[in-house]
Amino acid sequence: MIKIILSDIDGTFLKHDKSISELHVKAIKKILAQGIKFAFVSARMPEAIYPITDGINLPHTPVISYSGALVLTETEEILYDKKISIDDTKNILPVIERNWKDIAVNYYTGRKWYVRQIDLENKYVQYEIKVTQASTSPANFENLISENILPNKILIMCEPPTCEEMERKLGAQFPNLNVVRSARHLLEIMDKSVSKATGIKILLEHYNLKIEEAVAFGDNYNDTEMLQYIPQSVAMKNAPAEIQKIASAVTDSNEDGGIFTYLNKIGLL
Repeated sequence: MIKIILSDIDGTFLKHDKSISELHVKAIKKILAQGIKFAFVSARMPEAIYPITDGINLPHTPVISYSGALVLTETEEILYDKKISIDDTKNILPVIERNWKDIAVNYYTGRKWYVRQIDLENKYVQYEIKVTQASTSPANFENLISENILPNKILIMCEPPTCEEMERKLGAQFPNLNVVRSARHLLEIMDKSVSKATGIKILLEHYNLKIEEAVAFGDNYNDTEMLQYIPQSVAMKNAPAEIQKIASAVTDSNEDGGIFTYLNKIGLL
């Protein structure tokens, strides 16, 4: 019996233009009306997730943010809060900023999003503000580190070829970190122990649920561990071919209401 639905946001729940699929809204409302839980599992910060539930007039649901580094209940109680270590934070930032130009470095800690002053007007930062409705503030990262305000996630925004290069090189140079693309222009950096699967495990344990009682939807490389962990895992049709192969099923694209399609197919709607 299915008791919880888990969904990535960008490329899965949302359409490509970041608008909300009416079919997905319909699916969530029907699920919640049956007493089945729903949780977003995203690389986004909580403040970039709650506007979605608020926008469709739903109460806050449990949230797995920063790809598993911060897990919150529906009442915003913190179940898990994993930061990058001070040594790794101190070591990786200079390497990033010394070796790559024309990038924006984003420093996410708890429910705060910081960028360097110079990156405030970066096109990718401005786009992120627009689509997530979250706000960012300028900060000196070295000052944050000296005050022991460490990041749950460092996010690099850059052109796709640079993103691929950074993923490969930083992943090899920093084995204590999980370095993975969440979009063609976005590179997520967290502690090595962090993945969407670890966040889901913590959430399921809190609600005394089993992985067999869950359905998970995803579309991108940072969904890999989640799709491998949940037996009933579903890739969107717009997912890369290698991600589709990982999942136990493939549904319609995010543009065509794939979450609704699959939940209806298995009789939950």
